[in-house]
Amino acid sequence: MELQSQPAKAQFPPSGRSRPPLFLVLMASLVAVGMALPLVYLVLRALGIGVVDFWAILQRPRTIQVFFNSIGMVLAVTILSALIAIPLAFLTVRTDLPGRRFWGVTSTLPLAIPTYVGSFALLAFAGPRGSMLQILLEPWGVQRLPSIYGWTGVILATTLFSYPYLLLTVRASLQGMDPAMEEASMSLGYSHSETFWRVTLPQLRPAIAAGALLVSLYSLQDFGTPALMRFNSFTRIIFLQYRASFDRSMAAALALVLVALVGCILWLEYRARSKAAYYSSGSASQHQPKLIPLGPWKWLALAFCSLVFLSSLVMPLTVLVFWLGRGMTAGQSAIDLVRAMLPSAVNSIYGSGLAALIAVIFALPIAILAVRFPSPLSSLLERLSYIGFGMPGIVVALSLVFFGANYARALYQTLPMLLFAYLVLFIPQGVGTLRSSLLQVSPSLEESARSLGRTPWQTLREVTIPLVRPGIISGAMLIFLTAIKELPATLLLSPIGFRTLATEIWQATAENAAFTQAAVASLMMLVVSTLATLIILSQERLSRNRE
Repeated sequence: MELQSQPAKAQFPPSGRSRPPLFLVLMASLVAVGMALPLVYLVLRALGIGVVDFWAILQRPRTIQVFFNSIGMVLAVTILSALIAIPLAFLTVRTDLPGRRFWGVTSTLPLAIPTYVGSFALLAFAGPRGSMLQILLEPWGVQRLPSIYGWTGVILATTLFSYPYLLLTVRASLQGMDPAMEEASMSLGYSHSETFWRVTLPQLRPAIAAGALLVSLYSLQDFGTPALMRFNSFTRIIFLQYRASFDRSMAAALALVLVALVGCILWLEYRARSKAAYYSSGSASQHQPKLIPLGPWKWLALAFCSLVFLSSLVMPLTVLVFWLGRGMTAGQSAIDLVRAMLPSAVNSIYGSGLAALIAVIFALPIAILAVRFPSPLSSLLERLSYIGFGMPGIVVALSLVFFGANYARALYQTLPMLLFAYLVLFIPQGVGTLRSSLLQVSPSLEESARSLGRTPWQTLREVTIPLVRPGIISGAMLIFLTAIKELPATLLLSPIGFRTLATEIWQATAENAAFTQAAVASLMMLVVSTLATLIILSQERLSRNRE
């Protein structure tokens, strides 16, 4: 049995013989132009300061320090995430760990917690003064705890709430791996540990690389955690430069450097994915592997799982409830706190809901063209729609601020401008989800409708949309879920007085140190996010049942 590497190719239906409807091409072209607008304008704005000045900005000591800070943070977070995710994945998939299904589910739940909520919880739990831990230790004379701001806080918070990206990829790889090679290794006399290092781990390398690069990308683009932890990464410095200086050329230059860094990571991710098709060339009959008995090591494994569970899930939830209870004991009514936060919750749901609806409407033509009418033009339009995936929220927001202040003042700091930013950032999620749904539907049904005299528009409305409805709902909920957590674009582009749960959490933690209000907003966001996640899971179950 041997391992082979072969890039997988997408299987398109044998359509494409007919020309795509004009309205689909026009809508997809409009989206592509809109997606490219922020990046093109940012490049022009940054280069407009002149090559000499641009080079001088890059050579400044502070720019160099921010560069190495960001790289160091990404490396540290990625390594720590791997040290957490790989053992967790192996323990919950391949061993007889007690309660392994429970640990398998709970270890992925931190993904639903926005990193800035997790960072706020970490500060409220173990911050230097006024934190939950300091208050508990105060009777013993502890007036101040060691500071967790800076490197310690940003690495700890980002790792605790982003490691599930790596965990999910490694778990999926372990579950799909043919155990025959490991069984052959054991039959040759190798121990479990030797089999893991010699056979299992080499097969996991593509999944580890892909997951690690996702963690790297997320930590580099994150704004909330570096801002709350007062860590000078690219995203925080760009935001401070924008807020503190009338000359925003440096912010544009730094944003361009950040886009280049993200582009490098995306290129590495693409390279890793293109070589990630390790499979068996034999019959590869998949069967469940025998669970490895942990023996006395199960207590150490349980301690490790419990530590991760307590740090990444129990700690933030406990802190939120603690500060809510502390506010109530200080005389604040829970009903009044919730009532005061309701307008922000309504704004969050309203803005994110509109963003999800608009993004799905514009993502559908791109997905249909890419799947049903494959051509160089449809491929180009699809690639352009993914530009937003490589642009951090702070960069998109900054480019739209520049554009709106100079050329579209009527739209500057209005809801349409904010929705456009959400569209740029999140439409790739809609395109990806709808594309997957369309690939599962036979094109013969649409061709039958056309042969019966239906127009392209009637076919889309009466056949295509009903068939991919679960994908539409899942894509919309996914965009809703990410839009409601988006912070930098909401901070810079939202209309005056348009407060959301994300901006409430930001103001309560970064500006006012109002932990009770932050706890209420965070709990309300977690409730809304959980409901959206349940809707996504229900659509996945519905799709599986149909299959």
